[in-house]
Amino acid sequence: MSYKIGLADTTFARMDMARIAEKTLKENLEGVKILRYTVPGVKDLPVASKILIDDGCGIVMALGMPGDKPIDKVCAHEASQGLIQTQLITNKHIVEVFVYLDEGKDEKELLDIVKERTRKHALNAIALLRGRNNLQRFSGTGRRQGTKDVGEL
Repeated sequence: MSYKIGLADTTFARMDMARIAEKTLKENLEGVKILRYTVPGVKDLPVASKILIDDGCGIVMALGMPGDKPIDKVCAHEASQGLIQTQLITNKHIVEVFVYLDEGKDEKELLDIVKERTRKHALNAIALLRGRNNLQRFSGTGRRQGTKDVGEL
């Protein structure tokens, strides 16, 4: 089976998150076709994601690194709302992969979070693309993307 996955990313991000996602997708999904659309910032991700879906992608990863200022968090929230609306309009998943610049205590920790969150969400995208029940075995297990899993209660 052939899969087409969209990667929508931003120039605002401090690292090439789409490159990490693409590497993970290619290592874990034989024959995957990847379409990429790079935009300036996170508020541009909803339309980029919709265009990728319109171009035949079965799922899209929306990758961004909002800043650490209050206005950046508002912009990220607005972008997230747009991504949710796009999912509802298209009936396709858009896996939001945002890493805020204040999540790490230093640049090394931030880099680790970006790499791990992007990699784990790429694997989630594959699972979602393969079918609605593929993540069911992990339901309620406290999995986290980018940080340590917290486990079940």
